[in-house]
Amino acid sequence: MTFPSDSTGFWAQILPKGPMEQDVESPITVRQPRLPKQAREDIPKQLQDPERAKRKIQRYVRKDGKCNVHHGNVRETYRYFTDIFTTLVDLKWRFNLFIFVLVYTVTWLFFGFMWWLIAYMRGDLEHIGESDWTPCVNNLEGFVSAFLFSIETETTIGYGYRVITDKCPEGIVLLLVQSVLGSIVNAFMVGCMFVKISQPKKRAETLVFSTNAVISVRDGRLCLMFRVGDLRNSHIVEASIRAKLIKSKQTKEGEFIPLNQTDMNVGYDTGDDRLFLVSPLIICHEINQHSPFWEINKASLNKEELEIVVILEGMVEATGMTCQARSSYVASEIKWGYRFTPVLTLEDGFYEVDYNSFHEIYETNTPSCSARELAEMSARARLPLTWSVASRLSQQGLLDSRDEEQEKEKSGEGQEQAERNGDIANMENESKV
Repeated sequence: MTFPSDSTGFWAQILPKGPMEQDVESPITVRQPRLPKQAREDIPKQLQDPERAKRKIQRYVRKDGKCNVHHGNVRETYRYFTDIFTTLVDLKWRFNLFIFVLVYTVTWLFFGFMWWLIAYMRGDLEHIGESDWTPCVNNLEGFVSAFLFSIETETTIGYGYRVITDKCPEGIVLLLVQSVLGSIVNAFMVGCMFVKISQPKKRAETLVFSTNAVISVRDGRLCLMFRVGDLRNSHIVEASIRAKLIKSKQTKEGEFIPLNQTDMNVGYDTGDDRLFLVSPLIICHEINQHSPFWEINKASLNKEELEIVVILEGMVEATGMTCQARSSYVASEIKWGYRFTPVLTLEDGFYEVDYNSFHEIYETNTPSCSARELAEMSARARLPLTWSVASRLSQQGLLDSRDEEQEKEKSGEGQEQAERNGDIANMENESKV
């Protein structure tokens, strides 16, 4: 879609249009299913008071990338324990540290009790200090000393004061069991903490998105744009960007689909969605007939209840782990008729990025009509320019020649008909004579 060269008269014809027409409900009567609690409460409120629903903006994805979705009424909670490792990693740090300390403490207490129980069953506690008595564990005088011996055994400290003797087979078996189970607990808990620490979620904190998205004309086309940047010197490898439109819709059959997800093309066909994110980049979505913004104009944009979720993915160069950063833009954060302020400047031998201007935008001349109306007006304005005077004259001459030929054909047919009538009259006269 390109604009004509005579842009002054063309842009003067562009006026803001009204909002999009609503979908026509299907006349088919269907049984309404039982809606979730949120849908039952929110839909009537929005129908009764649209302005109230507009003022209360409910995000699907927050600006910091966290999904604003809570899972309720989950009855099959056992599924979380089938993947206990992931469950522990997903916990918050305070719960994770609490479980970490709790598991080790319970393990030490349990085996400390077992060492005390062996000493109690063998009568070692009754012969403390007797030189002719060989206990299971030397210098084990009570539960506290048994607990300390359990810690020394599992952590392989070995202070040398409390040691197991060879006259206690049950103690040798317990020592083997504690050593094996202690190694398993160490591997599980230390691995959980290592994965928790090395998660690439914090790497996403240095991947920034612009506060607002903008809509303006670029290369003769109406485009929706937003900016992304990386604050670190270590880059994101194989970075790619995606965008989805989150908007509820109603089908022709009357089915209501809440938070329907629609893909937005940000360069998938041309490869522009794969980024070399060394400096901030402006991601562009061309508004064409395949875009969900094809029929949205400036006036209707402010009334739309939509959200654009942008997802930036890539591998962390330092660790090789996959990282994902997310953000979103609601209708009030999409500025019509603006562009981003340039942030890249050429200095003496290097390029400098000014992140103070990363979120800044400036106003520019942009038509307020939708991309569809813009394409139709562009096509109508481009047609007269393609017609030259010669082509008009040739077309007029062709029409005149066609009219003359049609007149000649009609006159020839009339003469032939008259000749036929004369011949018939002559034959009748001859027959009478």
